[in-house]
Amino acid sequence: MKSAVETLNPTRVRLSIEVPFEELKDSLDAAYKKINQQVTVKGFRKGKIPARVIDQRFGRGAVLEEAVNDALPKFYTEAVNEGELNVLGQPEVDITELKDGELLAFTAEVDVRPEIEIPDYSGIEVTVDALEVTDEEVEKAVEQLRERFASTNPVERAAADGDVVTIDLQAKVDGEVLEDGVADGVSYTIGSGELLDGIDEAVTGLEAGGEATFTSQLKGGSAEGKDAEVTVKVTAVAARELPELDDDFAQMASEFDTLEELKADSRKRLETTKQYDQATQAQERVLEELLKLAEVPIPEKLLADEVQTRKHNLEHHQLGQMGLDLEKYLEIQGKTLEEFENETSEQAIKGIKTQFILDELVNKEKLNVNQEELTEHLMRRAASSGMSPDQFAQAVVEGGQVPMLVGEVARGKALAVVVEAAKVVDTNGEVVDLEDDEDTAEATETAEAATEDKADDKAEEKNEA
Repeated sequence: MKSAVETLNPTRVRLSIEVPFEELKDSLDAAYKKINQQVTVKGFRKGKIPARVIDQRFGRGAVLEEAVNDALPKFYTEAVNEGELNVLGQPEVDITELKDGELLAFTAEVDVRPEIEIPDYSGIEVTVDALEVTDEEVEKAVEQLRERFASTNPVERAAADGDVVTIDLQAKVDGEVLEDGVADGVSYTIGSGELLDGIDEAVTGLEAGGEATFTSQLKGGSAEGKDAEVTVKVTAVAARELPELDDDFAQMASEFDTLEELKADSRKRLETTKQYDQATQAQERVLEELLKLAEVPIPEKLLADEVQTRKHNLEHHQLGQMGLDLEKYLEIQGKTLEEFENETSEQAIKGIKTQFILDELVNKEKLNVNQEELTEHLMRRAASSGMSPDQFAQAVVEGGQVPMLVGEVARGKALAVVVEAAKVVDTNGEVVDLEDDEDTAEATETAEAATEDKADDKAEEKNEA
């Protein structure tokens, strides 16, 4: 076999391949054997029809077609390996010459990963939010905990903001009561905003037994999005009572003996959360700067496929779970279809650039992924997918997605290398030290968010099937 590679552009090549006919012998034998099992000829046992009879009865062309279809993938792969090409997607194959007994010639156009020169990233400098926890934030956290331990006591007075009311609801559209528009004994905290728009104003000032009617746009159900006439009746009013903020509360709500110890723990938890946010912010901004430094040609077909995949995942996974279609989603977002497609294309380009650059860094820095790192990543992805680790691992293995998971971890390690080399300062001008055991895991999340890999989606699809 002879092959030649022609570079059409930085992301696409054409392979020209010539195969001497004798190298098709195995495929021709397989073609005759396959046809033998599919047809019957009077006077011959099934599977024992001579080749000359098959040629006479069904035509030599049918045999050649079967043999060529069998042989093409093998010779294409040999040519790719010979040319040391990093191909993307499936090739477009064109048979240019087929002479029986002499020669098979064909071309294959395919996208390839572009050659990328990794820029000097040691000069990257980014600014992140300062790690500051205010007294007000601590007080708010403690107050939220206090809210969880609130008690309610029935009162004989008009309902006020913050009260818990028990209500009966009835919704009408065009004067007809909806089948799914009736609910009795609903518990609702006034001011929480958890039910319909306008309900707070309607029930405020009502005592038990009082009712009011208001108009509101339905947020779900059979008449979602339509304006409904809603009648609400208050059947009970209860006042919420918050526990005193003292040492007794600390002992009741936590493992601490004093309120001051509880506040100190709340401050520590807030600092930990902000440290994580700060590290994520640093990684995102360092990645943005890295992308600006590198020139990365984008394969057109790969981009089109990526855009289509992102749209499919949005429509069939995310929006489907929320009971929305694309049209309704765009209406809520206040975007036109053109704006959405432009944004999706921009995100896809960023994802492809991120993957290409970080993969090149993995090769350049000779980064490897060990079993412990892969297991930790798998556990985290399983948790985010809502599947058990065993279910997720089985689905990933059966779906052939293990290399994808390995790639995600490797790219995270590559990004961590760039972040470590960068200068990160906070808004106070202080240098931020991001050296931490969790850096790689956080960097992996950041790289995933940019590339939006599909391992979890495919694992979920496999599990559902």
